[in-house]
Amino acid sequence: MNLSLADEIFAVNSPESFEERALGIFRFQAAECQVYGEFVRLLGIHPDTVRSVSSIPFMPVTFFRDHLIISGEGEPEKIFLSSGTTGMRQSRHPVKRLSIYNKSLEQSFRKFYGEPAEYAIMGLLPSYIEREGSSLIYMVKRLVELSGNPFGGFFHGNHKALLRSVEEARRAGKRVLLIGVSFALLELAEQQPFDLADAIIMETGGMKGRRKEMIREELHAILKASFNVSSVHSEYGMTELLSQAYSNGDGLFNTPPWMKVLIRDSHDPSSHTTEAGSSGGISVIDLANIYSCSFIATSDLGRMHSDGTFEVLGRFDDADIRGCNLLIG
Repeated sequence: MNLSLADEIFAVNSPESFEERALGIFRFQAAECQVYGEFVRLLGIHPDTVRSVSSIPFMPVTFFRDHLIISGEGEPEKIFLSSGTTGMRQSRHPVKRLSIYNKSLEQSFRKFYGEPAEYAIMGLLPSYIEREGSSLIYMVKRLVELSGNPFGGFFHGNHKALLRSVEEARRAGKRVLLIGVSFALLELAEQQPFDLADAIIMETGGMKGRRKEMIREELHAILKASFNVSSVHSEYGMTELLSQAYSNGDGLFNTPPWMKVLIRDSHDPSSHTTEAGSSGGISVIDLANIYSCSFIATSDLGRMHSDGTFEVLGRFDDADIRGCNLLIG
């Protein structure tokens, strides 16, 4: 396994090429990732007998809390840490090649939004910027750097400075992309409603204990009314993934070609489908996770749609305490 395979991953352009790359990465990770390999073995699966993506076992995302998930030799360049709450174990994602994360982020962003230089990219992420190891902070910081203009950056809770930068960006002919965690966008909407009709508002989810949880439709309705926008965009990502899915409205997410979402039966975690209308647990194949694990059963619930998009319906009720004790001891 080497970086030339990473180049092949980002060249995936058909179901056939995706299947070929996924099977190759599965066999590599089953052999070179101690935790995932043991998980596969304890399920009674021999890697050589797996001939299709539908037969690949998905590792519970909770394993990233209890184990170091790393494939192959060598030390990670960075470790991303989940936010969690006080007393909760954080997920750790060792990233052996930041260049792979960067390529995934940049190619995906360009696919869905165009060149970063066209935007003034602003982050409203107070609960994240205060801690170390956030993949979301790394993502937004990288996009701000790629934009190459002075109007973006992080604004913490300084709403007046944010709105001044919005006006400066408008005068310079830049479109504003405001990326915010849900509770921070709600605070801005309540304290400083503002006409952002020519901007993109992108929420990344999460009240982080600061506000009462609400369904996405309710959140988006408040933001649309307060900022005079016709839609609210969303980003679907997590510490355990190196790729992101994006929604340009209505909570319907698209994935880049090297990322695939499947729906698993809530009562049979080995059963997956991409059939339209199916709902259940969200499992993700992220080929960019070459050096960790590319096959992850998340704690999210979702539904597939006929156009290939998916929506996030919520989380399993016991997602924070639910785990698999298969490898404990």
